[in-house]
Amino acid sequence: MLGRPDGPDGPDGQAEPDHDPAAPTPLDVPRTPTGNAEVDALLARLGDTDHLATDGHAEVYEDVHRGLRDALTALDARPGPPVPPPDRHPGTAPQRGPSGHTF
Repeated sequence: MLGRPDGPDGPDGQAEPDHDPAAPTPLDVPRTPTGNAEVDALLARLGDTDHLATDGHAEVYEDVHRGLRDALTALDARPGPPVPPPDRHPGTAPQRGPSGHTF
């Protein structure tokens, strides 16, 4: 039996794959590397949504958001540069200006 153009078979009589309009469609959103390997890996994870149904996106977004929040928190936790010691010589009293402030 030959396939009909409006039937499930293609013009060559072969079955065509079903087209599901609700199937995931890749967004192909470009992701520019940041130079931070941890952040780049998290951004690359967003590409997983290209292959998931919409109801699976939230899990990926939450995972990426958690990872980015942790990366930012880690930046705040890093110790800053040491505070320089006051510029005073041992044994000298601090000088006071006319307003009473020490310098």
